[in-house]
Amino acid sequence: MKTGLRVALQANVEDPPEPVATIVSLSEAGHGAVEDPGIVSRARGFAEPLLLGHLLESGEDTLAHADSVADILAGIGASPALRATAYLSYAADYLSKPEEAIARAFGETFGSLVGHTRQLVRILRSARDARVEAERRGLQTERVRKMLLAFSRDLRVVLLRLASRLQTLRYFAANKLQCPPALAAESLQVFAPLANRLGIWQFKWEIEDLAFRFLEPDAYHAVSRMLDEKRIEREHGVEEFRREMRADLASHGIRAEVAGRPKHLYSIWKKMQGKGLAFAEVFDVRAVRVIVGSVADCYAALARVQERYATVAGEFDDYIARPKANGYQSLHTVVRESLGRSVEIQIRTREMHERAEHGGAAHWAYKEAGTKGSTGASGDADLKAKVATARKALLRQLLAWERDFVEHGNLGGTDADDRIYVFTPAANVVELPVGATPIDFAYAVHTDLGHRCRGAKLDGAMVPLNTALVNGQTVEIIVAKDGGPSLDWLNGELGYLKATRSKAKARAWFNALAQHQTIARGREQVEKLLQREGKTSTKLDDLAARLGFRSADALFEVVGKDEFSIRNIETLLRPVEAAPSYDDTVALKRPQVEGRAAKGGVLVVGVESLLTSLARCCRPAPPDPIGGYVTRGNGVAIHRMRCSNYRQMLARSPQRTIPVAWGAGRADATSAYPIDVMVEATDRHGLLRDISEVFAKEKMNVVSVHSETAKSSGTAWMTFTVEVPSASGLPLVLAQVAKVVGVRIVRRK
Repeated sequence: MKTGLRVALQANVEDPPEPVATIVSLSEAGHGAVEDPGIVSRARGFAEPLLLGHLLESGEDTLAHADSVADILAGIGASPALRATAYLSYAADYLSKPEEAIARAFGETFGSLVGHTRQLVRILRSARDARVEAERRGLQTERVRKMLLAFSRDLRVVLLRLASRLQTLRYFAANKLQCPPALAAESLQVFAPLANRLGIWQFKWEIEDLAFRFLEPDAYHAVSRMLDEKRIEREHGVEEFRREMRADLASHGIRAEVAGRPKHLYSIWKKMQGKGLAFAEVFDVRAVRVIVGSVADCYAALARVQERYATVAGEFDDYIARPKANGYQSLHTVVRESLGRSVEIQIRTREMHERAEHGGAAHWAYKEAGTKGSTGASGDADLKAKVATARKALLRQLLAWERDFVEHGNLGGTDADDRIYVFTPAANVVELPVGATPIDFAYAVHTDLGHRCRGAKLDGAMVPLNTALVNGQTVEIIVAKDGGPSLDWLNGELGYLKATRSKAKARAWFNALAQHQTIARGREQVEKLLQREGKTSTKLDDLAARLGFRSADALFEVVGKDEFSIRNIETLLRPVEAAPSYDDTVALKRPQVEGRAAKGGVLVVGVESLLTSLARCCRPAPPDPIGGYVTRGNGVAIHRMRCSNYRQMLARSPQRTIPVAWGAGRADATSAYPIDVMVEATDRHGLLRDISEVFAKEKMNVVSVHSETAKSSGTAWMTFTVEVPSASGLPLVLAQVAKVVGVRIVRRK
């Protein structure tokens, strides 16, 4: 490895990180499982046969990559469970149902973590694949948002992805391969700022240097040569200064560790470019870190340093008195040593140093989170509260990172301001549109929570339900035991709902309420009919199925809307009475005068006191041309002249035929003649109902229905017996039936 690169890969804390407690420690924290030290070897054993012989897109051996990622995580103090996931997330690519398989083998926590990791990998890959620059910017913004939400579900995902990306860059560098520009740019623009925001300094500076090497090779090697040319002189000067300072502090009763810290390449180049400085003018090319036992010792050491050396004006920061937003603490100053060369000095306690170096690795979280501790349940509750507090602080850093990412030159003008992120009391992130209210938040968490929302607290203070939320607030919803939304919420002028999804859910509730009332009204009508007909034992679902409805509620709904006549149900419920071979038997009980019609409206020419009946085979009705046939014992049977049975009887026994005609009785408005209508159609749900509705609208009473279906062809044959005062209007009715969806053929029998 070249000297320049070797220098670049040493520890550095320039532009100190903003660590947040528990990012490394969130392994099994909050999941209620005690750490298993052997989990790493078990996970590797599980993954090895699946990964052998497989390569990543970079060309690196997959198992070797997983080994390196696990080592990187071990280097920052990550838990065994997190290191084990480094193997399982890659093994998942070769399992048919990865989350289920891993959950069965290692537990639900690992299955969920692997699922979130794979989801994030897909997001990153799809964003890198974008070719159009404008589209890439939009996808990059969306990717960052989705990353935030993925991290909010399980913050360990970010560590896995950062460690994996660092190893990928190391692989390209170690093998002197050209890293794809899109991957290097993404590393510099997204991954390094993310690591910096989370305070994972070891990841941040190394990702920056390696990405810088691939994106700006000439500049990288130029800075490397500058460092290399002065390396012996600089290292000798730093070592001499370090010994001198340690001795001076000790002589004044201050016990301290003093270590040299060379600058990394990308930071040097960025300062030279941003401030127009020459290499010699970069103050912290030479730097030392002073680690003492207490805060008081920090200030004592600072006082001694400022007394002993000349300070550079404007180069002092007190991050102990004024910690950064996420808790980073240290004293920074720049002095000139005896030869006039600048040296940056950072002074901190051991605890501050651990947080700065390891990204806020509060080891108590992953060491203690799986147990209740000596205080039992209350201790567990206290621990959960600490984890939630730390989690919320970290997520706030992620939100700030997103804003910085969008605002400072990476994406330019985007729609990044159209979304906000707020927290649940358990520190989970909820994404909402700008202007969203507590009711929108409630609906985003759960539909039922939205329906029953009656009040809200923002960061512990009660607020009106139409208050607009802002980034980073904690929202607590106060709910009623039962009930639903208010119609006022759908009034846009009142500002209760901003999100389209929330409005749709509120409307759906009111629609469901209206439907429920309609069904109740229809049920009441049907049940009253069943009581009148003495059919209360009828199964409602069976009744609905016989009428062509998928369920009883579907029948009740159309009845409640007055879209389906209750008379259709009456017709179905009333059984057809048994009859002789001929219907509508009419006895002419007194002598008839020729030319006068019988009660049935049929005139038997020249004959009196004959029994007449309408033949069931052809069901004649006025004004059909008709003929009479004298039967044995049943009087005269009236047939349509076109009836095939009548023609056969006429040919066989012409002497038994008798002239007949429709008499004046056919004009009686109360007369009703049964006729048969045959229908052939494609079978479907609701077919019987739709055809019955046509007859009902035409004021035709359906006496009976016979239906057959061929499942193989999906064809239905139906015969409707309907009562009509006359057959003259039948063609128009049949034309309406023919328009019903699925009907192929409709004709009179």
